[in-house]
Amino acid sequence: MVIFGAIFLLTTLLILYSSNSSNDINYSSFHVASNHRIKSTDLKKWAGKEDYVPVYGNKSMTLHCPRCALVTSSSHVLGTRAGQEIDSSDCVIRMNDAPTLGFQADVGNRTSLRVVAHSSVFRVARRPGEFLNRTGGEPVVVFWGPPTKIGKDAKGTLYRLIQRVSMTYSNLSFFTITPGKMRKFDNLFQKETGRDRQKSQSWLSTGWFTMVLAIEICDNIKVYGMVPPSHCGKKIGAKKMPYHYYKPRGPDECVTYLQNERGRRGNHHRFITEKQVFARWAKQYNITFTHPKW
Repeated sequence: MVIFGAIFLLTTLLILYSSNSSNDINYSSFHVASNHRIKSTDLKKWAGKEDYVPVYGNKSMTLHCPRCALVTSSSHVLGTRAGQEIDSSDCVIRMNDAPTLGFQADVGNRTSLRVVAHSSVFRVARRPGEFLNRTGGEPVVVFWGPPTKIGKDAKGTLYRLIQRVSMTYSNLSFFTITPGKMRKFDNLFQKETGRDRQKSQSWLSTGWFTMVLAIEICDNIKVYGMVPPSHCGKKIGAKKMPYHYYKPRGPDECVTYLQNERGRRGNHHRFITEKQVFARWAKQYNITFTHPKW
């Protein structure tokens, strides 16, 4: 009985310790290496027309906008009533399969540029009328991903699907990112964080690609719905919010961020680390954040 009691007491103490530790989250377990000396890259001079390959025809990536609204997929945009303000921007940028239909009051209706990851191509192509036809002006769609999946030499069905969609919606300009540009994105991540993307098992997020593209084409950028890097590291705990505004029963935003930031087995998005870089870029490239405001 004495031995059983000792084991029970020890188990209880371990559970309590684990519970208390989980409330004090070290959100910076990955982030920018403390001893890293940042090598500044001028992203305004970083881009080249040759970095974007037209999927159909011989179009060029010439989009340029004085004022851009970058609308994230975060549920923080819900209830903002920012739709009219977003649509008044010169260009509106969206990501992956984030819809406007049914959410116009909060996210607007216009789309000038949509950045789509290879993993979202099928979802976008399944409902092209919703994601690709509700646009104004001369909208652009940029697909990013491994060249083996979306490159012209890719043997899979993904690139052929992109081709079919681009031929159907010829009023849009469809581009893929070249292998050389993809390597530049990897090198940029290492310069800004001090961490090799592949060795650190990091997957760059669509937000990373979209922010860089926005800097390339926009003079001023207003970001809607993106939380600051410290948002999910508060001891009290951030309010539970769905990761996507259009998936109310989806995973919690902070849980997703923290699991990816801490993950060591398998590849993970380093959302918090990326936001630390965005905070630094904001001072260089006229970027402001709203809903929430940084």
